Amino acid sequence: MDSRAVGPRWQRWWTAPRLRDCLCVLLSTLLAVTTAVVEWRAGGTTLGYVVLIVGLLGSPLLWWRRRWPLEVTVLGGILTLVVGFPGVALLGLFTLAVRRRDRVLVIATVFTAACLGVPHPWTSTPWRLADTLTSVAFAAAFALWGSYVGARRDLIESLRERAVRAEAERELRTAQARSAERSRIAREMHDVLAHRVSLIALQAGALEVNTGAAPDAVERAAAEIRTTAHETLEDLRGVLGVLRGADAEPLAPQPGLADLDRLAEQSCVGGTVVDLRVGADAMAPHAVPETLGRTAYRIVQESLTKVRKHAGAASVHVAVLLDGEILSVEVVNDPPRSPVASLPGSGAGLIGLAERVELAGGWMTAARTGPGGWRVYAELPVERG
Repeated sequence: MDSRAVGPRWQRWWTAPRLRDCLCVLLSTLLAVTTAVVEWRAGGTTLGYVVLIVGLLGSPLLWWRRRWPLEVTVLGGILTLVVGFPGVALLGLFTLAVRRRDRVLVIATVFTAACLGVPHPWTSTPWRLADTLTSVAFAAAFALWGSYVGARRDLIESLRERAVRAEAERELRTAQARSAERSRIAREMHDVLAHRVSLIALQAGALEVNTGAAPDAVERAAAEIRTTAHETLEDLRGVLGVLRGADAEPLAPQPGLADLDRLAEQSCVGGTVVDLRVGADAMAPHAVPETLGRTAYRIVQESLTKVRKHAGAASVHVAVLLDGEILSVEVVNDPPRSPVASLPGSGAGLIGLAERVELAGGWMTAARTGPGGWRVYAELPVERG
């Protein structure tokens, strides 16, 4: 026979519960031998042999004590009434107490105590009241012992389940944190790359349309494309630096309200005209938190990207104003002056902006203002330090 087939069966049979079953059978057998010896010394030779035989034959019932504890206890009580052998009844009561602690255990304990306390008519030893009290005490002790073991097992199992649940919740929180971080990085890459790539596409489109442009104009456009591509690579390197761990190089400073002028200047290509208006209150030192200023910058950046993709050469009006504790951002574009072939996109830009604004505690709307026109408006609460 293959030893690999024997190994699992050996492990299956000789587990800790089965070892305890064997120990209970052995203990009941020893108790049967002890009871028989007591009867022999008292002169009850026949009853001693009966107790020994019944004990040896009844003790194997304890092998099934965990599956049918109540039935084993009842059979043990009957054996106690018939021949005065208490081993099966006491160990069955102990197993029943481990499994359940309710009305059934109380009834089984009273039944076992009655079977143990009733004087046996065929015994050779004289009956005494102390023997009855001792038998009742034994039944109660086994019931209490089993209840303690069962309660302790339930407590350990509860603690184990709680630890497993806590571990699962910790892993879930970790997975959610990773997912949130991936979403944040994806939004950041979308905001940065979509803006730069749309600039490159618009500049290249202008070169393609103006085939008769002067050499110096072509040179300027090519220089702008090269500069924009270089800045795109720099932004991409900065965003991906987040993924490189603690030894990554420091990221470039994040943009804010002070960078809106440069953003508007970069967007004025291919006939797009950007009218930028930033309130003096918003530009005052420490008037707007850095994170909130970065959110406003991303709103304007994504809106200008949408204009270039879908409106091309159109006039855009940008207003960033601070009114009390509300920072408002408004981007409105006029209808395009000529037909535009829309650039491909993921369609998640406005969704990402809405999530970003919601995380900042504000709200945002985006709707058409007419044929080819579009308006994005957001309000962000400013927390004073």
